[in-house]
Amino acid sequence: MSAVTTTNLSGLQLVSRGKVRDIYALPSSPEHLLFVATDRISAYDVILRNGIPGKGQILTQISLFWFKKLASIIPNHLVTADVDTMPSEVAPHRDVLSGRTMLVRKAKIVPLEAIVRGYLTGSAWSEYKKSGTVHGIPLPSGLLESQQLPQPIFTPSTKAEQGSHDENISPEQAANIVGQDICDRIARASTELYKAAAAYAHSRGVILADTKFEFGLIPKADGSEELILVDEVLTPDSSRYWPLEGYEPGKPQPSFDKQYVRDWLVGAGFKKGLESGPVGSEGRGWEINPDVVRGTQEKYQEAARLLIG
Repeated sequence: MSAVTTTNLSGLQLVSRGKVRDIYALPSSPEHLLFVATDRISAYDVILRNGIPGKGQILTQISLFWFKKLASIIPNHLVTADVDTMPSEVAPHRDVLSGRTMLVRKAKIVPLEAIVRGYLTGSAWSEYKKSGTVHGIPLPSGLLESQQLPQPIFTPSTKAEQGSHDENISPEQAANIVGQDICDRIARASTELYKAAAAYAHSRGVILADTKFEFGLIPKADGSEELILVDEVLTPDSSRYWPLEGYEPGKPQPSFDKQYVRDWLVGAGFKKGLESGPVGSEGRGWEINPDVVRGTQEKYQEAARLLIG
């Protein structure tokens, strides 16, 4: 099976290409968008040249599972993932889209990455070692790398344009960007979503260390705006999953996310400023070693198997 790293769907209007998703407008259904999860993979905000075959379908499968499971906490943008019930202009592309696309409601995207952390790892661990804080939030002294936090914490970041880097910010800074009311609603919803997902994942032998949510606003009949969950949700691309078996704080943990690719890239000589570096050669970008492609594919498949069977 070859990787689907780009799509070109005639009859549909391409709105944007993200790190993973191609988004299309539908001429016959202007209130909706088509989200297509490709097999692209990125690391350190760089899209790599080759993808992970089947990754987009796995991401879609996991997102659909979580959208359904968490729908009682907050509404989401999903309309359907059944290509046969989508507008007629989608049908000619059934072979490409099957299993990797969602028809969703249009929403006004809130310009925040709503990150919730339950464990001290990644950039949070780096900041904590320096200052005893995470996104400016003071934490108890003496915590270990990968240790579970006393309570999950809402640690937002900016939502940067593609090619730029998200910036970790404090909840107070987030409120200055989007307004206190919206920020509070997002903090409550994202923390509740994390707690529910983490409890379920734990029952399946998986630790949800941290995750990122995105939210949008849609108009209501009374003129107010309803907050909804958008984009993907709780996939290995947007979440840090660890196996529960063998978990031991005080060191890094093996993961089901993109860390495998990040570690390989660093070992191959990647660093910021070498986005079109020597592995891809001639400025064409970095290409993942075939063994790493297979290993990453297996990690995504294992995450799906453990979470949803």
